[in-house]
Amino acid sequence: MGRRGEDLAHRFLRRQGYLIVARNYRLSAGDAEADIIAWDGDALAFVEVKSRSTEAFGPPERAIDAVKRAHLLRVAREYTRKSDTPWEKVRFDLVAVVLGEPIEIRLFKSAWLG
Repeated sequence: MGRRGEDLAHRFLRRQGYLIVARNYRLSAGDAEADIIAWDGDALAFVEVKSRSTEAFGPPERAIDAVKRAHLLRVAREYTRKSDTPWEKVRFDLVAVVLGEPIEIRLFKSAWLG
């Protein structure tokens, strides 16, 4: 389910004009990952994708906790250092995917601050 949600989010973001530069980017230590890294205009977005089969236990966007945000922050710091991207261009987005009938995809730009 997670992989399908990421594939749907990837296509959705491309249709929204995002330029995807990485998928499933892992820290060199291997202990944290960003689902998608993409340029949206002049902003470098680190995108977390959350998928659910239904919203019976709440919407997928509620599944982002402080630990996950800290992991994404570490990934963003490493990636921007390696790519020489100014921190001012960094943004954290969230794509929520509900795999029901019909499929629902919601984008939350600047879902939290780094």
